[in-house]
Amino acid sequence: MFQGHNDVPVQVDAVAAEGDSPDSSLDQACSVLTVLNRVSGKWAIGILLLTTRRPMRFTELEREIDGVSRRMLTLTLRNLERDGLLTRTVYPTVPPKTEYEATPMARELYQTLLALTDWADRHRDAIAAAHETYDEQSTVAPSGARMQLRE
Repeated sequence: MFQGHNDVPVQVDAVAAEGDSPDSSLDQACSVLTVLNRVSGKWAIGILLLTTRRPMRFTELEREIDGVSRRMLTLTLRNLERDGLLTRTVYPTVPPKTEYEATPMARELYQTLLALTDWADRHRDAIAAAHETYDEQSTVAPSGARMQLRE
């Protein structure tokens, strides 16, 4: 299971490159979309940013990532480990100590994630203003069509 909406229809013609069979291009596109969905998931970005700085224990991640449930943290950690973006080290102590650390592949992704989060931070006010403007100017007509109100 992974985060995000993955039931988006993809047109084979739009994805197919010249010389590729439609099935092979669709498989490649789905693979890329799967990877992008995984690393851009709500909790994955925070986990990857934190574990790139230093190895972290589950409880540390839980405290640092505001709003994540234990279940979602567990699922996201498993998925990132499965994708080769995290390593999980269990130390034979009592109680067992488990640490998560970003792999070299995730460290390569780090700068891109920083750029993405920096962009979101720089534009958050503009996006909020756009939301307000859109919500003020738009209503949903009974037929489901969008109407723009004019004064």
